[in-house]
Amino acid sequence: MDRHSELHRRERRRYVIGYGGSLLLTLAMFGAAHWFGIETRGVYLTIGLLGLAQLIVQLVYFLHIDRRRSSREDLDLVLFSTLVLLIIIGGTVWILGNLAMRMHMPVM
Repeated sequence: MDRHSELHRRERRRYVIGYGGSLLLTLAMFGAAHWFGIETRGVYLTIGLLGLAQLIVQLVYFLHIDRRRSSREDLDLVLFSTLVLLIIIGGTVWILGNLAMRMHMPVM
């Protein structure tokens, strides 16, 4: 086997593992919601933790973001984008909550 086909085989194996892991975590989320009911408080925590695990699986297996020095810039980009999104979402919730309080509306 030459080097190119070995790299192709290794890369395909990573994608299959990532796809299988993502599919398994997705089915686990739907299974937890189906068997225990969505009204159960522990199901929200389970779905959140499985969603975080799925995010990590997709970052590692599909975006190839790991702890190597070569992918450090990609990790910095993902973390900065996450920070910007959290600031935007948090600011929006804060402003709308303040607006609802000033209009004497009940907060949901």
